[in-house]
Amino acid sequence: MTSRATCAECGIPTASYEAVEVTTDGGACRLLCSRCFNKEMAERAGLRRFEHPRFVPVRLHDADGVAHEFHFRTLLFGDDRLSLEAFELESDGDPGGFKVHVLGDPNGDPFALLAKLVGKMRRLVSMKHVRNDSAGLQIIDQTVRGRVEWDHVENANTPCVVVDGKRISWDDFGAMLMAFEGWQFKLELRDPGDEI
Repeated sequence: MTSRATCAECGIPTASYEAVEVTTDGGACRLLCSRCFNKEMAERAGLRRFEHPRFVPVRLHDADGVAHEFHFRTLLFGDDRLSLEAFELESDGDPGGFKVHVLGDPNGDPFALLAKLVGKMRRLVSMKHVRNDSAGLQIIDQTVRGRVEWDHVENANTPCVVVDGKRISWDDFGAMLMAFEGWQFKLELRDPGDEI
């Protein structure tokens, strides 16, 4: 179940993934829904024509034919960047699984930005990097693409990785790498908005 928070500006209960914690000039913190956050950012940036875009969830099928439902969040950062994020929701209602985002012009067409994001989402879910067979988790074709996250499930000081939309513990990831003992590797960290 998605946890909800109440926006300090409009007073409307909103899903926690739609809430943004903002620190005021005086140091006080306020919780705003993304719509009120974007409205405030647009006013500060002088973007009089900015309208907060809302998109309905989209379902895409991965390489195994499994459906994934993506939710969207838009955040305005100044007068020159609009972030559009897509993510799955975990059973607790927090973002998890596949996550992807793109940056665009806040004065541009939000549907063009959505089309760019959906293209990126399609490419992401169409790839498969790990398989689970009788030997356990195995890397396919010597390449793994994913995301590093805090391993809040095990409450450890090590990260976990999310590959193919699935959380993999650092120990399990290390075990997958043991199949390549003696091989060289290249670890390249990229911004979440970059194509990998």
